[in-house]
Amino acid sequence: MSVEQDRAAPAVRASDRDRDEMLVRLHTAFAEGRLSEAELDERIDLALAARTYDDLGALVADLPAGRAAREETGNAPAGRFQVAYKGSVAKAGRWRLPERFTTVVYKGTGLLDLREADLDGEVTTLWVLAYKSTVQIVVPPGVRVEADGVGVSTEVCGALRPGAPVLRVKGYAYKGAIEAKDRISRA
Repeated sequence: MSVEQDRAAPAVRASDRDRDEMLVRLHTAFAEGRLSEAELDERIDLALAARTYDDLGALVADLPAGRAAREETGNAPAGRFQVAYKGSVAKAGRWRLPERFTTVVYKGTGLLDLREADLDGEVTTLWVLAYKSTVQIVVPPGVRVEADGVGVSTEVCGALRPGAPVLRVKGYAYKGAIEAKDRISRA
């Protein structure tokens, strides 16, 4: 046996696209209720720092893969998750917003118009990932907005009403923006 055969093959390096696909998979697992918010946060950090396929694979080793996940759960729970891949996604009009909602937009646009939405709880958390994308979140008057993350901005001018619901926007925008405001921006 030669010296070269004794050495293990080097780990294959992951690309930015591989890391992006892992972020979508992690957010999907969160939307399905397989990961808690703390687990999602931890795994996002690890995915962004991953250098190899092995590093990425370790993040989802305890999650069902691809088709098996869809067969096990049917479809992802309605109303908790939306994705746009090189396109746009919008949610507007009368709809029910659960206490946790996730939006992932890859090279596209997103609009979440909450002005007529029914919020399920006193505190609603929106997880938003915008990769080379812009996601607009339009809030109804009187809602308190708390923003956290990278590339997340707010522009809410209305007065808060007593006991107003809280909208927590947690996001990450890479070469894009996540905007929470009380009016729609026209392009």
